[in-house]
Amino acid sequence: MREGVLALCAVLIVSGCASVEAPERHSGSHVLRQRAAFAPTDSPERRRAPDTRLRRGGQPSAPLTHQAVIEVLGEVKDTVDGVARTLPRLAANTKGLGGSDGIFTRYTDYGSIQVPWLRGATARVTSLADASETIEDEDMRAGILRLTGPRIEAVMSGAMLLATWLDFLRLAEVIQQECPFYGVERLFVDLDRVRKRIEPAMTSLASMDSDKVQATATAMPELMGQLSREFQTIQEDARVAMERGGRVVAAAQFLEMVTLVSALKATLPRPPPAAPVTLGVGFVMGSGGVMLGSRIVVTAEWVERMRRLVQAGVISAPVVGAAVRIHAGQVLMAQAKQDLPKGVREALGDSPEVRAMHETGRAGAGMSSAPKHHVLPQEHREWFEKRGFTGEMSIDQFCVRLEQSHHEAIHGGGDWRLGRLWPREWNQLIMSELRKAETRFGQTLTRNEVLDIVAQYMNIYDIPVRFVPSRRR
Repeated sequence: MREGVLALCAVLIVSGCASVEAPERHSGSHVLRQRAAFAPTDSPERRRAPDTRLRRGGQPSAPLTHQAVIEVLGEVKDTVDGVARTLPRLAANTKGLGGSDGIFTRYTDYGSIQVPWLRGATARVTSLADASETIEDEDMRAGILRLTGPRIEAVMSGAMLLATWLDFLRLAEVIQQECPFYGVERLFVDLDRVRKRIEPAMTSLASMDSDKVQATATAMPELMGQLSREFQTIQEDARVAMERGGRVVAAAQFLEMVTLVSALKATLPRPPPAAPVTLGVGFVMGSGGVMLGSRIVVTAEWVERMRRLVQAGVISAPVVGAAVRIHAGQVLMAQAKQDLPKGVREALGDSPEVRAMHETGRAGAGMSSAPKHHVLPQEHREWFEKRGFTGEMSIDQFCVRLEQSHHEAIHGGGDWRLGRLWPREWNQLIMSELRKAETRFGQTLTRNEVLDIVAQYMNIYDIPVRFVPSRRR
C-alpha cells in the first residue's frame, strides 16, 4: 500500500499535476520549493544539477568580485579627481596655457568635458555593485555584477586616456613657459593633432555601447603607442628648438622638468630600449606581479584584482591583457596581436571556459543576430517599476542573449500569440508566479524578492544569468 502511494505521488510530480507549495519568506527573500513540482526527469534543471555556481570551482565568490569592482572604481575615481583638480590650475596659468589670448582654453576644456561622464559612469557602476550585494541568489548576484563589465572597461580606459591628455597639457605648459623658440602656433597644432587621436576612442568609451567599448579597450595598446611617440616627438622637437636658440643648458633642464611635472611614468609607456634588447622580450610572473625582465609592470594586488574580475565574467581577458601591455611599454605594445605568455594569462584568470563566458555577441558566438530576451516581461514594465526596477536597475538591464530556437521555445513557439496560451510560456509563468507570491504574502514584493524568484525559473528554463543591457526604443 505504502509503495503504491509513493508511486502515485511520483507520477503526479512528474506529470505536473501535483500542487505547488507556496514560497516561504525568510529574512526578506524567497525560498522556492516548487521546482520539482513541474520539472520532468530530463528537465533543464536536472540536467544542470551537477553544474557549479560562480563561488565554486576555484572562481571568486560574489563578495570578492564586489570588492574587486569597488577597488577598481576607487583607482578610477582617484585618477579622475586628480585630473579635475589640475585642469583649472592649467587654465588659469597666464604664463602657460592660460596665456596667448586663451587659444589653448579649448584643450583644457576638452579635458574638463570628459570628467562628468567618467564620474557618472563610476557612480552608476557603484550603484549596480551595491545593489548586487543585497541579492541572496548567488547566480543573480553574479549576473548583476557582470552588468558592470562594459562600464568598468569604459572608465578604466577613459581614465587612462584622460590622464594621458593631462600629460600633454603639462608638457605644453612647460614648453610655453620655458621654450619660446618652439612657437605658439606649432604647439597649438600639436595639441590639436593629439586631441584628434584621442577623441574617437573617448567618444566610443563614453557611449557605453558594449561592442564599442570592448573593441576600443582591446585596441588601447596601439593608440597608447601612437600617443607615446607623439609625446616623445614633441618633447624632442622642443629640446632641439631650445638648443638652436643657444640654450643648451636650459634644454637639459627642460627634459628634467618634463619628467617632474608630468605623470608620464604613470600613464604613458616608457621609451623603447635599444633594438637588440627588445628581441625575444616577454612577460614572466614574479612574486610581486607581472614582470618584464626585472621590471614590475603591474603589482600582484592588481593581478589578483583583475583575476577575480576576469574569472567572474565581469571584464574580458583581452582587455586586461591590453592594460598589461600598455604598462609594459612600447616593446610589448608592438606585439599586441600576439597572445600573452601562458603563465601570465593563467595568472590573470584566462582560460577557455572563461573566454566562453564572453561569447555572447555575433563575433563571439557565431550567431547572426541572437535575440535579446527580457527576463522581466516588457509589457509589464510599469508593474516592475513600481517594485523598484528603475534607473540602473530597470528591466532593460535584465536581458540575455539566447539562440533563436531557445528563445522561441520558452515563449511557446514561433507565434507569440499562440505561445501566450501556454501557461508555462515564460512571460505568463513569471507574472503568474510573482502575483501569486504577492497574494500569499499579502504585500508588494521588493525588487530583490522579484529577482530571487526569477533566478529560480531562469535555472529551470536553462536561461544563463548573463545579462546584457537592451536599449529601449
